[in-house]
Amino acid sequence: MAQKIVGEPRAFNLWNFCYNASMAHCSIPEAEAILDKEFPVLDKGFVRLVDYLGGDQRIVQAARVSYGEGTKSYREDSALIDYLWRHEHTSPFEQVILTFHVKLPIFVARQWIRHRTARVNEISGRYSVMRDEFFMPEPEALSPQSDDNKQGRSDTPFDAQTASQVQEILKEGSQISYARYKQLIDLGLAREIARIGLPLSLYTEWYWQIDLHNLFRFLMLRLDPHAQREIHEYANVMLEITRHVAPAATASFERHTLRGVRFSGPEMEELRRRLGKEAEPDRKEMEGGATHESALSQKELERFEEKLRSGHQR
Repeated sequence: MAQKIVGEPRAFNLWNFCYNASMAHCSIPEAEAILDKEFPVLDKGFVRLVDYLGGDQRIVQAARVSYGEGTKSYREDSALIDYLWRHEHTSPFEQVILTFHVKLPIFVARQWIRHRTARVNEISGRYSVMRDEFFMPEPEALSPQSDDNKQGRSDTPFDAQTASQVQEILKEGSQISYARYKQLIDLGLAREIARIGLPLSLYTEWYWQIDLHNLFRFLMLRLDPHAQREIHEYANVMLEITRHVAPAATASFERHTLRGVRFSGPEMEELRRRLGKEAEPDRKEMEGGATHESALSQKELERFEEKLRSGHQR
């Protein structure tokens, strides 16, 4: 069995524990504690951290390599990490690598694979007979098509009777498709062609490796309120896992990206105009029907005000 190389630890301190002159390996106790543990997602899925390379201290060392300084205090290093992320100096974050083992429905995987900066190895239906495992949404996740979102569902779920009917149809479809799949396999049809009738609710598995910068990009998009509910649940679990590997970096990501918004140039002008006035919000009708002027169109103004209300990028 290969032996993990870990530097000689000093008196326990996370920053000192991660640093040694050779930098053979940065061992993070919080991350070590969750390695290979399955965190359940959806009805049959999971995420587990298989391995990691580096953490907060690796980011700091990569950033300071140009002038060769070693570790400083936790506060100074956290401030540096926050500065780097806030100013989008992202290359030091790419020194940190996380490898996940994920079990997920194929329809989630098809959204997930759009993030092209990761390295992926997925179970193959050409080599293996796929297992009889299909995703079944909870009743509260079953809703009609949204009236104002062409790619999403309504916030109001179906009544219990309709939801139960939907579940029965989905269950029956999965059972029939898998029975036909097994029938084709038993007839001797090649696995690579027998699988084509299986539905998108079938579970698949893959190893997914990504650097921290691009993982944060993935989480930014998949934790957005507009993301599909199912992939949002995976992103929530992965955010918590990432917090164990790089807590200071994750805190900066949450502070500036996940809970922050960006403003366009015209939006900044509107914000400055409002902050410079003591009057009530703009576009309010004045005597005689006059309004305060804004560089934003009505639709742009609505998006701007929604950013202020919700704290989410629009």
